[in-house]
Amino acid sequence: MTKPQIHTMEELSAAIGVSRPTLSRYFQDPAKVSRSSVERIRRGLEKVDYTPNFFATRMNRKTTGMIGVIIPYLNDLFFTRLLESIERAAMSAGYTVITQCSHSDPKIEMRAAETFLSMSVDGAIVAPLGNHSDLGVYERLNARLPFVLMDSRPKSLTDVDFIGTDHVQSTGMITEYLCRVGGPPVFLAMPRVNFNARERENAYIAKMQELGFEPVVIGTEEIRPDWHFEAHGRAVLDQHFSKGQLIESSILCANDRVAIGALRAAAQHGLEPGARRRGGLRIAGHDDYPLCPFTTPALTTIAQDVTEIGQAAVDRLLEKLRAENTTENQVIMLIDGTLKIRESA
Repeated sequence: MTKPQIHTMEELSAAIGVSRPTLSRYFQDPAKVSRSSVERIRRGLEKVDYTPNFFATRMNRKTTGMIGVIIPYLNDLFFTRLLESIERAAMSAGYTVITQCSHSDPKIEMRAAETFLSMSVDGAIVAPLGNHSDLGVYERLNARLPFVLMDSRPKSLTDVDFIGTDHVQSTGMITEYLCRVGGPPVFLAMPRVNFNARERENAYIAKMQELGFEPVVIGTEEIRPDWHFEAHGRAVLDQHFSKGQLIESSILCANDRVAIGALRAAAQHGLEPGARRRGGLRIAGHDDYPLCPFTTPALTTIAQDVTEIGQAAVDRLLEKLRAENTTENQVIMLIDGTLKIRESA
């Protein structure tokens, strides 16, 4: 049986015999309506085809029930997983997530922030672009609504909460592992387009010095403006492998996407990185990108706990929304990474 379509609140009011003000209160908050009216409305809604206007039902509420999230890339599966974690945590708490992507452009990031402010979202979670971010965007968000940064952080923002991975722990762990199973690793960096790139580089240098080895960093210079990850890793190692360099080395990459490019360079030169073969070439990454178990060879890496990061970011935002654990001090939560040993190292 086809249900009659209802297009307006006035039509719905007439169809189920409840006043329009009562319907409006019900869609804003069912607790504001008597039990008998709630039951009558619910029974009536089962008999008709009606979808309430999301924004109209929130116009007179103190809260919109929306959380704004900005991520830097749509084509990066790491951020896809992180966004999924945030959405699940937010939905469990009764919130709707509105997502914007900055597409590596600070102007788009600024426009996304202004959009959230114009929509009166209850709070915002942002994964920053990196060194070319306009820090004023984060300061404006932080001044206007509950706000949390995640994944990477500008150290100069001393009053913005941050949730992310402990790169000293994670990078130190995989550096120590590579030193234990083979030669001291070379660090294949990437152009310092984000804050994590430099943090991991510094963590590698500190751990190497602690272990009594000389740090060696390659790949910090930009080869092409659009080559930050896979193409950058492939091009840097292609240059070295072509000269017979690093073919017996352990190579720690700044992230897994750089490492995927490094694996491609190795394959093009007939090299087979991995602990199961004779020879010293080993390649490892950081992040546990979803494709890592399926590369050839499968990539040894550090897994960031994206589920915990997303949940903790939402939890902290909700604390601020409820004015719980309020503090004038910056809250920084750093979450340990986990070593994932696979074939490549």
